[in-house]
Amino acid sequence: MTKSPGQRTMSTRLPVKRQVSSGGVAFRRRDGNIEVAIVSVGDQNRWQLPKGIVEPGEAPEITAVREVREEAGVDATLVAPLESIEYWYVASAERVRYHKWVHFFLLEYERGDVQDHDWEVNEARWVPIDTAMEMLAFKSEREVVAKARALVMDSPREDDSKGTGGAK
Repeated sequence: MTKSPGQRTMSTRLPVKRQVSSGGVAFRRRDGNIEVAIVSVGDQNRWQLPKGIVEPGEAPEITAVREVREEAGVDATLVAPLESIEYWYVASAERVRYHKWVHFFLLEYERGDVQDHDWEVNEARWVPIDTAMEMLAFKSEREVVAKARALVMDSPREDDSKGTGGAK
């Protein structure tokens, strides 16, 4: 039997690896509005929530706080778990198929500036929470922000008095 070039057999299946990441919806109250920190990444300047790989021995909550600091440039305090999402993707350069879980947490802004993000990020900025839901590239992340919005709206507090955290 002749096989076409694009046809796969059992022996040519890609290996599967498990990957666990964690990230956060970092929010602040400013002038009576709720803003969240989002980041632009990649060649496509895709807007997403800050997130990254959970290091060995690291709790997902710690990863979320660390990744928000690294990618969005701000320190934030853990408030609550939000959602865990699951998906598959192929890393063609590695010829590996990943089964990925991402744990998201609600984090409240403490201090820092979105201009202080790391090299992996093209831009980080504060945007109104409803605008974030329009800008985010992935439906699953828009749903996570919607859950965060509901939690934050249910617990009103004073506007952030710890500084601006960057004008953007």
